[in-house]
Amino acid sequence: MEWHEVVEHPSLKELPFKIETNGEGYIMMVAAKNRHRLFQARINAWFEHHGEENRAMPECNVQTSDGVKIADVAWGSIEFFKRNGDNDPYQESPPIVVEVISPSNSEKAMKGKMSLYFEAGAKEVWFCDDEGNMRFFNPQGELERSEMFGEFPGHIEIDFG
Repeated sequence: MEWHEVVEHPSLKELPFKIETNGEGYIMMVAAKNRHRLFQARINAWFEHHGEENRAMPECNVQTSDGVKIADVAWGSIEFFKRNGDNDPYQESPPIVVEVISPSNSEKAMKGKMSLYFEAGAKEVWFCDDEGNMRFFNPQGELERSEMFGEFPGHIEIDFG
């Protein structure tokens, strides 16, 4: 299926999980727990608070060479979002793409997804594990901290109080 067919298909509109496609156009469904979404919300809020004149976006659709992937959180400049407008999916990756890794995600699958984002133009890919530990990557490999947002914490807490 083409992405516009997935988005417009009536039987797929109210699904409680994220849908991506692979290179052959097959739909892949990814269920996420509330814990996953809490980390996603915290990361998005951090960008919104610290991103100055730039924008954060949850659930960002990115066209890759292996279908449409949906980043849990993406960050880009105003120019990036103006350039991409209402395109769905974006034909280029935002500069920073964040994936909150679920226990069911294999390291091999996540490295593959990271490669696809870099191929599509991402400058950094961040991973948040199920405990809130952050890992930062650029196309050359793993970083100690983000080069674009060095002040981003290496660990995220979920506060239930």
